[in-house]
Amino acid sequence: MVTPVIIEAAINGVASKARNAHIPCAPDEIARDARACLAAGAAIVHSHNAEMAVEAARAADLYLAAWRPVLAAQADAILYPTIGFGGTIEEKYGHHAILAEAGAIRMGLLDPGSVNFGTTDEDGLPGPPDFVYANPFSDIRHEVAACARHRLGPSIAIFEPGFLRAALAFHRVGRLPAGALVKLYFGGEFDYLGGTRRGVGFGLPPTRVSLEAYLAMLEGTNLPWAVAVIGGDVLASDVARLALERGGHLRVGLEDYAGSRAPSNEELVREAVSLACAVGRPVASCTEAARMLGLPR
Repeated sequence: MVTPVIIEAAINGVASKARNAHIPCAPDEIARDARACLAAGAAIVHSHNAEMAVEAARAADLYLAAWRPVLAAQADAILYPTIGFGGTIEEKYGHHAILAEAGAIRMGLLDPGSVNFGTTDEDGLPGPPDFVYANPFSDIRHEVAACARHRLGPSIAIFEPGFLRAALAFHRVGRLPAGALVKLYFGGEFDYLGGTRRGVGFGLPPTRVSLEAYLAMLEGTNLPWAVAVIGGDVLASDVARLALERGGHLRVGLEDYAGSRAPSNEELVREAVSLACAVGRPVASCTEAARMLGLPR
């Protein structure tokens, strides 16, 4: 039996309408975009709030304003947020508990490592600006424990090979919560923060050799995995078709996309569906994706 493809749409991130007019920012825009992506074939939608530097309760309210219309129309939709702001991991992750208690999420964020997200200067050298996305081991343990406590399947972001080593340490000792999906984030040519300048680049490039290196690390784990290109176009890269041929899944969306076009999130999802069909794999519905991942909620 052919394994269906789980498609995730990461619809906005830190990107703005100055980069692409299709990027949804306000809650009603996020709701419309999420519903369009789900209708086009996505099973998972990941979004950020336009107001990012807010406390957990305010962040949860903004997510719920965007997601309640989505869940009202499609109760099995799989939605999950990003990390929040605050001085401690308890503050930065607090909205997950609120959203879980509200029944809005079955998936939670897990970023098991640290990475530089900066770009290049006029000479093409690293920085400024500087943006170090730091997740010490104590914060990683908190995120894992919170996913387990609230019965959330962890969406595991792998920006560098070290991220995967940390995640696999939890898996080896049986401490990785049920419902995990490993996201292999390859580094594109453009910066993550704006998507318009040539980036320093993080992690591995989107090539066959890079994918094989990650798959060698994952061998024997039976963990489901997906590919994405941050600051590039995963569907135009070497790794999208290879991933589908090797049994993997896809993440697309305007949070990640950088290129010569200005597509909508719905267009990117439809292109992912077309590629899956060309490879001979059906696309998973939300209910099918939840069953495949073993989401506990």
